[in-house]
Amino acid sequence: MTTVASMLRTYPSDLGRVDREAMTRCIEECMTCAQTCTACADACMSEHDDMLPMLRKCIRSCVDCADVCDTTGRVLSRHTGYDANITRAVLQACATVCRSCADECNQHANRHEHCRICAEACSACEQACQDLLMSLG
Repeated sequence: MTTVASMLRTYPSDLGRVDREAMTRCIEECMTCAQTCTACADACMSEHDDMLPMLRKCIRSCVDCADVCDTTGRVLSRHTGYDANITRAVLQACATVCRSCADECNQHANRHEHCRICAEACSACEQACQDLLMSLG
């Protein structure tokens, strides 16, 4: 059992009809995506100077995605005073940013392995957000 799953299991109040498996997966994918996007942006900045202009949009996409995924993971980890409308909006925003970042990183994936890995993490996070959204109804 992961730490995220353990924390959800030990939450003292009722979480209602929240799909704990989908919630766990989404929090974990958000945290993984945030770390991966941060590392990808850093790797892009470490590429040869002549490549930086070509990677500028990728760097920005990765930094934005890392911030949104980190925030989403933190919002999903808080259950006191839960507001489904806020959760839905945050998940939709995260899925959108992840899709955009994956699209951008995929444009560089054939030249930069870190971009390929990042695109995969973003796609996995987008899917986890969509799955959790669907389970919320």
